[in-house]
Parts: sequence; structure tokens; C-alpha cells
Amino acid sequence: MSAGVTRRLVITVCPREAGTVRLPVTRGVRAQQLDARAVLRELVALVDARGLASHVRVREGCAGGCSGRGPNVNVDILAAARDGRPDSVAIDWKTYVYSLPTLACLADVIDENLGAAGTRADP
Repeated sequence: MSAGVTRRLVITVCPREAGTVRLPVTRGVRAQQLDARAVLRELVALVDARGLASHVRVREGCAGGCSGRGPNVNVDILAAARDGRPDSVAIDWKTYVYSLPTLACLADVIDENLGAAGTRADP
């Protein structure tokens, strides 16, 4: 899978933000109520299940939007490691401050930013 991945992601979720979002974790499953800690936990589980640990890092930290109700997520998009030497300079970013409910599913945080190579090839 890593041959097709041309990006790396650092996904930041603030576990201190209050509020919840009703969202399916993946397409085709039932929506559930997710607070910030559940969003963090489910994103980690998605990365593990898809074997993306070398391309996607999920961490706790400020994601912006602290004055409003979360959960909020921020994504830093980095170039894939060249010659085995990754850097931490973002080439793009996307924020899901106040916009998680607009997604079809939580997995879109990964899929929209990593590209088609971020999705599982097998059903």
C-alpha cells in the first residue's frame, strides 16, 4: 500500500473540547455519538486497521476552535518521506473545526487528505 501513498498526515484532536458529533465511523455503518476522546480513539483504530501507521499519526493537542463546542480536528499534510528521511514541514492543511458533522463518516478525515491510497483495497 505504501507505494501509492504520496503524503503523510498528522491528525490532531483536542480531547478537552466539550461537545459531541453524531457520525458513522465508516461508510455504511450506523452513526454514533462521538465526543473528542471517542473521535481520537476511532481515528487511531482506523489507522491501525488500514495499516497506515507509517503514513498517518494521530495525536492529542490543540486543534483550534477552543471557544466553541467540539470535537474539532486539524490535519497537517506532509510530503511522503524521501530517501527514508521524513520532514515535518506541512505542504497543506485542513481543519474540521465545527465541520465534522458535514462529513459522510469519520474515516473521511483520513480519506479526503491521504487520497485514494488511504482507503483499504480489500472490502
